[in-house]
Amino acid sequence: MTIAFHDTVELAAEGIELLAVAIMVGCIVIGTTCWLMRLRTDLEGAYKLYRARLAETLLIGLGLLVAADIIRTVLLDLTLPNIATLGALVVVRTFLGWTLAVEIEGHWPWQSAKKAD
Repeated sequence: MTIAFHDTVELAAEGIELLAVAIMVGCIVIGTTCWLMRLRTDLEGAYKLYRARLAETLLIGLGLLVAADIIRTVLLDLTLPNIATLGALVVVRTFLGWTLAVEIEGHWPWQSAKKAD
């Protein structure tokens, strides 16, 4: 593997990680600002909306971080210990994604949506 290819892949993975962090920080700042502005009129509704927006932001960020890890591992460091580490990261991030989906939607991803009362 050439040094230029290795550097390009590493740069791409780092770029995706930076994008994930920028999206998460930006959305958290914007979401917090919106939450603070809505607090005066609708405390409970503002809090629920804020939690849902933060959960959606984290889902996007987690997805991008997993993509960066997959790119880095598959294209640069394809060894058994690195694949095992990647697998563990994917399992943890998948579980986090599911719990965030429950936070947003009110049910597990494999369950049908709850009907409104």
